Amino acid sequence: MKIRQYKKEDETGWIRCRVLAFLDTAYFDNVLKEKETYENPAIELVSIVDNQIVGLLDIEYELKRKTICSKSTGLGGMIWHIAVHPDFRRKGIASKLLHEAEIIAQRKGLHYFEAWTRDDDWVNDWYNKQGFANVHSYLHVYLETSDEIKRTLVGKFPDLHPIQAFAHFVGDKKEFMKEQFQRVHECICYQKVFTNSRTKMVPEL
Repeated sequence: MKIRQYKKEDETGWIRCRVLAFLDTAYFDNVLKEKETYENPAIELVSIVDNQIVGLLDIEYELKRKTICSKSTGLGGMIWHIAVHPDFRRKGIASKLLHEAEIIAQRKGLHYFEAWTRDDDWVNDWYNKQGFANVHSYLHVYLETSDEIKRTLVGKFPDLHPIQAFAHFVGDKKEFMKEQFQRVHECICYQKVFTNSRTKMVPEL
């Protein structure tokens, strides 16, 4: 296995790897047709086995604090994409990608990584094992049935009939909301502070 910088010609393989990696997760319908580009500098890594992209990691990072990340002081990097092809899981690929990214990030003067994920237990276990701390969460709420739509959405256009909707719930009654809608995911913010950082990090919740 080889880890290297992403190249433009990797895009098709990058997309395929991400789609397959997400199919059995809470992000199964979060499909991209092309790779994201970033306004700020980014660490973009891929893992290669036999000329196939089997893992990927994209981290957009700050040049000025709190322009991308929100949960700490110092300069942060936001993990926008991390994925491993399902045929290559449990081989330590994600951990190796993260380790390489941490080395690069600290050379660039970053102090921590921030990441958001949903409530897949095995994904959250991975973040915990990698030294990330859970610092915040809210709910992703999908309105997918006619009953959910009718009792939630009130519009001023009588001939416009919503079929689906997506919302953020940032209140305290999370369990109540989970009882009201069929598809609800907890969206969890993780933070990993680099242990050899010279800047003391204090979460700002």
